[in-house]
Amino acid sequence: MFQLNDEFLKELGLDQLPEEQRKPFLQHIYSELELRVGERLSQGMSDAQLEEFSGIIDKRPGAVDDFLARHVPDLMQDPMFQRLVQVSGVPMDDPRLRDEFAATKWLEVNRPDYRDVVAAVLDELKREIVANRDVILAADSAASQAAA
Repeated sequence: MFQLNDEFLKELGLDQLPEEQRKPFLQHIYSELELRVGERLSQGMSDAQLEEFSGIIDKRPGAVDDFLARHVPDLMQDPMFQRLVQVSGVPMDDPRLRDEFAATKWLEVNRPDYRDVVAAVLDELKREIVANRDVILAADSAASQAAA
């Protein structure tokens, strides 16, 4: 699992990025990654699949429950769910945990290659950032000088 943090910036050669620019830049990268992964994962999916996933992500009433009833009828005993509870430290009955699990399980059922897709898109994004590193640093330097 990757993390968008100072170590990520260092890996990209952007560790000189001013402190006040780091969080907004990382948030932008996260949003861009989420958008691109979503686009890539949706390719080849049926309208019904997209509608079902949308219901889970948007927490439409009944969507998570319906999906889990079909695919993980014994949720509390599911080893993957139990690991999620253990790692997160969140109580088993927390609806946020159930929603997160349902989204991940949906991807596992409908796009078992989703981890590979995320990794590929992240690598593409990293290459783009590295190719534009000087422009990014120059823009941030110019913005800092203008603010001074």
